[in-house]
Amino acid sequence: MIKRLLIANRGEIAVRVTRTAQRLGIHVIAVYSDADADAMHVEVADEAVHIGPETPSESYLNIDAVLAAAKATRADAIHPGYGFLSENARFAEACAGAGIVFVGPSAEAMRAMGDKAASKNVMQAAGVPLVPGYHGDDQSIETLTSAAREIGFPVLIKASAGGGGRGMRIVEQDIDFPDALDAARREAKGAFGDDRVLVEKYLTIPRHIEVQVFGDNHGNVVHLFERDCSLQRRYQKVVEEAPAPGMHAERRAEIGKAAVAAAKAIDYAGAGTVEFIVDATHEGANGPFYFMEMNTRLQVEHPVTEYVTGLDLVEWQVRVAEGDPLPMAQNDLVLDGHAIEARLYAEDTARDFLPAPGHIVAFEVPEPRTATRVDTGVRSGDDIAVAYDPMIAKVIAHGPDRDAAIAELDRALEELVCVGPTTNQAFLRRAIKHPDFVAAAIDTGFISRYQKDLTTEAPGKTRQALIAAVADELSSRQVHARERSRESGEPGTPWAATDGWRANIAAREALTFQSGDEEILVGVHHEAANIVVSFPDETSARLPQDVPAGWRVFRDAHRVFACSDGSQFRFDRVVAVEQAAGQSGATGNLNAPMPGKIVSVEVQQGDVVSAGQTLVVLEAMKMEHAIKAPADGVVAEVFHASGDQVVDGVELLRLDPVEN
Repeated sequence: MIKRLLIANRGEIAVRVTRTAQRLGIHVIAVYSDADADAMHVEVADEAVHIGPETPSESYLNIDAVLAAAKATRADAIHPGYGFLSENARFAEACAGAGIVFVGPSAEAMRAMGDKAASKNVMQAAGVPLVPGYHGDDQSIETLTSAAREIGFPVLIKASAGGGGRGMRIVEQDIDFPDALDAARREAKGAFGDDRVLVEKYLTIPRHIEVQVFGDNHGNVVHLFERDCSLQRRYQKVVEEAPAPGMHAERRAEIGKAAVAAAKAIDYAGAGTVEFIVDATHEGANGPFYFMEMNTRLQVEHPVTEYVTGLDLVEWQVRVAEGDPLPMAQNDLVLDGHAIEARLYAEDTARDFLPAPGHIVAFEVPEPRTATRVDTGVRSGDDIAVAYDPMIAKVIAHGPDRDAAIAELDRALEELVCVGPTTNQAFLRRAIKHPDFVAAAIDTGFISRYQKDLTTEAPGKTRQALIAAVADELSSRQVHARERSRESGEPGTPWAATDGWRANIAAREALTFQSGDEEILVGVHHEAANIVVSFPDETSARLPQDVPAGWRVFRDAHRVFACSDGSQFRFDRVVAVEQAAGQSGATGNLNAPMPGKIVSVEVQQGDVVSAGQTLVVLEAMKMEHAIKAPADGVVAEVFHASGDQVVDGVELLRLDPVEN
């Protein structure tokens, strides 16, 4: 029996594993980096151990540090969560060598599935259908290019050793293949320490459908049905649901059987996910399916499976690790209703989903209901660190059918409050209410196809947010004025009035807000019984006595956040001193769109560059972002080098116009 469990992870998955372990009477040990000393997963654990600095390679990915923490706390088992060391065969072996139970599959199973190219050969031998492609050892550009031409464009380049969308590139035509290959290799090397790739046929209308499998050490393997994970951006999942909409029972049994065969081929024990790509061109979820990869760990989206099966998958993991047989056979497992999960990310959907780390001013989850669940590892006052994944929370809803689950999820997303970092909350609501999503007309191109619709606020919403911000400003001012009036000892005089009264003339003032790069001047006119606000477009509106219904306003120093229905508008309140201090007068500069690490600087001082040319490659939150030239120019100055850590907005280099 496991009595002391160390969780080698952080954030929401560490919190989620802790909840189940403590329910089972297991003593939980957390580990944390410098950045996570006050994190939620540390607070909820029974004890915690510091394992290193913020950089993952020196803390959560440091096998020696994790094992030292386990030994120091007398842990008899380690749960790796997902990400970090969860699919590291060397870590699983090190745990076994230290006499510590690894709550996960064997190192042999990890190795068999950890290399995408090798796993294809295993699956082919097991009779699992594969996408046409090249999975060979010859990694020369000549061989890979030739394979791509033989397969036929478009093709997909994928990192052999990893997942999560890193090291992946779609190539539409022959001429783009060399640059895409270089980028995929570089990203794969940085993320997984291995730059090998495979090349596969890219399906133009694919659905991403995966099957949850579970095995034990007694030869038993079952599947817990499928999940549809087709809504993705940057090759990473955003919305997942179970079961796959539109899939009929015969196909469900067929794809489940293939997943079980895949797991049995490698003597799999523990929780795993077999991922398939489905050609949805003609038959939707029932089209031809092909093996993509197997994730030898618990998945981020496991809660939807828990909802439709009524099971606790972490408890199953613990029981299997303790040597117990699976608690249920395949015939005992039944589907109950429909469940959908939406991932709340700190990202700017209007800027092509750029990560947006920052301080959480307020975080409030909806009132608890049996039909909804929010898994998170953050609280009000926490920070979303640039070194880690930008996911803030998972919002999961369950209903008797898909329509009910969508409605329940939308309600939860409407009520959830996450103020501070820019998030995808409003985007998620638009996505799950989109007519094509509701009709289950989905594929992996859904988000890119409707990106403009999904990232555009409703007309007039910014104006409503400004009204809420101004109303809160004046309301707060009145509260402070009343306090000063009471303290003055003469609250009855007109000079202590808090209603905008002025001698002889009506009061007029201007409030200045900064929204992104835009400065917004709002006029305020105090009339006898009303307050009227005027906007830059020369329109005006009567201001309500308080913040309008449906809106909430939060403040963090001079920063104002107006929130409604899952949408968040951030305004910086500009005052004269700040405005003067903030003027730089610089032109032609290129700034970092987020905090991150400089992966490479592609140019040097004096280079002549063309519009669209990559100048700097920045890595943030596990993804690479190319900083491109906005126009033709000459590199006047380069301010940073490869390896530098930079903050949001810092100037990376300066371009001068090309002289005619």
